[in-house]
Amino acid sequence: MSSPTTASARRRAPAPWRWLLALQVALYRRSGGRLVGRVGRTPVLLLTTTGRRTGTQHTVPLGYFDDGGVRYVVASNGGAPRNPAWYFNLVAHPEVRVQVGAEVSAAVARPAAGEERARLWEHLMTTAPMYRRYARAPREIPLVVLTPKG
Repeated sequence: MSSPTTASARRRAPAPWRWLLALQVALYRRSGGRLVGRVGRTPVLLLTTTGRRTGTQHTVPLGYFDDGGVRYVVASNGGAPRNPAWYFNLVAHPEVRVQVGAEVSAAVARPAAGEERARLWEHLMTTAPMYRRYARAPREIPLVVLTPKG
């Protein structure tokens, strides 16, 4: 007999956390990013991905960084051993929607690799030293480049 707690249910965020994220997204959208548009000195965007299994739209607020015209986000998942669900979604469906402030645009998301990842990681370490703790994570933390579409 299997446990009522399935593997997918264990990965789902607790209800209060989901409620808080939904509130943050709603405040961001309603205010055009004036509310909850920054965490400390780090600007926040809304990333909307398409669920890899369900096909439904999922929006998460994420800190973002710009380096030499390259906008990117960090799939840190708080340093957890597993990448965040939004990362798996965009790998399966790289066409995403990005909201920065009041501006909403289509983009293509892709994990940075090789020299580009090394350069962006160095930029991240300089810009947001709080991410240094993720250098010791049990996995390589993906950096995701968001290229405007069109």
